[in-house]
Amino acid sequence: MVSVPSPTHGAHSATAVEQPPLPVKLVIAGGFGVGKTTAVGAISEIRPLTTEALITEVAAGVDDLTHTPDKTTTTVAMDFGVITIDPKLKLYLFGTPGQDRFGFMWDDVVEGALGGLVIVDTRRLDDCYAAVDYFEHKDIPFAVAINAFDGEVQHDLDEVRWALDISEHVPLIVFDARETGSVRDALLVVLDVALSRAQSAATPA
Repeated sequence: MVSVPSPTHGAHSATAVEQPPLPVKLVIAGGFGVGKTTAVGAISEIRPLTTEALITEVAAGVDDLTHTPDKTTTTVAMDFGVITIDPKLKLYLFGTPGQDRFGFMWDDVVEGALGGLVIVDTRRLDDCYAAVDYFEHKDIPFAVAINAFDGEVQHDLDEVRWALDISEHVPLIVFDARETGSVRDALLVVLDVALSRAQSAATPA
C-alpha cells in the first residue's frame, strides 16, 4: 500500500523555510575626505564597489587637500557595501560623493534610504554643514559621527553641535571610520533613530 502524506506536511515544510534577511538602505554622507569610503570598506562583507578617480591638478585646485595631503583619489559617484547585522536584517550602504560639484547626485543616492550617517571632520567643520543641512531639510532620520582622525577630535561634542546647528534630537557620536566595530556601532545608532521615527509615525495620536 502506498502511503499518502498528510495534507499538513507540505504546509509545515513551507513554514520551516528560513526567510531571507530584510534589506535596508542606509546612506553614509559627508564632505570631501571625511572617511566615507573608508567606513564602507571597513564594514562591508563584500568587496566594496567604489567609483573613485584620481585627483588631477585641476581638481586639487578645487578641493581643499590641506588636511588630506596624501589623498590621491576621490569618489565621483558613490560607494556601495553590504553588511548582514543578523539573520533578519541586511544593510545596503551607499556612500555619497563629497565634493560640491557632485552634489546633484545626492538625491538619487539617498532615494529610498531608511536613514543616514553624516560623517564629520572637526578639522574642517565648514565643509560638513551642507551634509547636516541636507538631511535636516529632507527630513530623513540621521546621526552625526565625528571621525577621530589619529584618535583625536579637535572640538568637544557640544561645540560641534553648536557650530553645525545640529538639533538636540539628532545623535552626535565619535567613531573611527577604520574600525569595523566602531562603524557597526555608528550604523546601529542610525537604525535606532530610524526605527524610533517609524514607530512614532505608526502610533495613533
